[in-house]
Amino acid sequence: MRRRTLLTGLTAGLVAAGSTNAHASSRRVLHVRPGDSVQAAVDAVDGPGWTIVVHPGTYREVVDVPADKPELTLRGASRDPRDAVIVHDNANGTQKPDGSGTYGTAGSATFTSAAPGLTVRDLTLANDWLRADHPDITGTQAVAACTYGDRTHFENVRLLAHQDTLFVETTALTSFDRQYFHRCYIEGDVDFVFGRATAVFEDCHFHTLQRDVTFTPKGMVFAPSTARANPYGILAVRSRITSGAEDAAYKLARPWVPSYETTAWPSLVVRDTRIGPGIDPVTPYTNMREQYPWQTMRFREYRNSGPGAEITVPENRPQLTPEEAELHTKAAYLGDWRPRA
Repeated sequence: MRRRTLLTGLTAGLVAAGSTNAHASSRRVLHVRPGDSVQAAVDAVDGPGWTIVVHPGTYREVVDVPADKPELTLRGASRDPRDAVIVHDNANGTQKPDGSGTYGTAGSATFTSAAPGLTVRDLTLANDWLRADHPDITGTQAVAACTYGDRTHFENVRLLAHQDTLFVETTALTSFDRQYFHRCYIEGDVDFVFGRATAVFEDCHFHTLQRDVTFTPKGMVFAPSTARANPYGILAVRSRITSGAEDAAYKLARPWVPSYETTAWPSLVVRDTRIGPGIDPVTPYTNMREQYPWQTMRFREYRNSGPGAEITVPENRPQLTPEEAELHTKAAYLGDWRPRA
């Protein structure tokens, strides 16, 4: 209910997938307006370097950008990401219409991209599936965006969901795909930034939601599943973490070691970031499975501030040394790729 209230009325024009085609205004630019389908515009792209401009409206559909649409830019027509909203409501446990089973976590995503060189900017991507509306479904992961592909760049994007909001994935178990998120707002409750990619979050805002449960922790912000061979996992730098829940109700992270990649060695660095009181400062990390304790993972912090960053039990908050911190920067993680704002 909360998510639907948030999205309803933001902009006019509720649009279903399969509606009229987007309008082409000039070479390699497509415009999507209320009454059009974003997916139809993606399907119309026939080579690298296209731009799709999404005009103000709420587009209720699933959007999938395949790998053969490289260097695509998908952007809102205004600079306010609240003006153009792409939203749907599938969950992991939602039955597919054809009866072939459920969607699974990745399949639940409102927006999916495997295209290299993708840029998404000035948009809202949301999954408004709610647990309370579906008490019969136990697979409650409901992804807003699932991003594959090297050189994925999100700029000024709002990502809204509850469990597993943003899946930063790679094209293969052996790939170290790089993703960069700048000035993005990401909210959720359980593991709402997770995955295997080399992902840098700079000047981003992470917000933990109030959750109607009696237990704590109510959730975790990060759940990296970095490959052991990858020196870099998730990096959050110069960002902030706020909460709509009570103090200390959330953990900063837990490691995810998938059953299909038991050699994973999750990596997370949070540095130069303000952490609000919603994060438990005494025990900010927890385990997903006891056989993979967080203490054995690559979890580090550096120069964080705020009540949720207070170091009361040093062994519970491993810190980088200044020398180690020089190895955990945007430039180090992204290598020869320099995304432009």
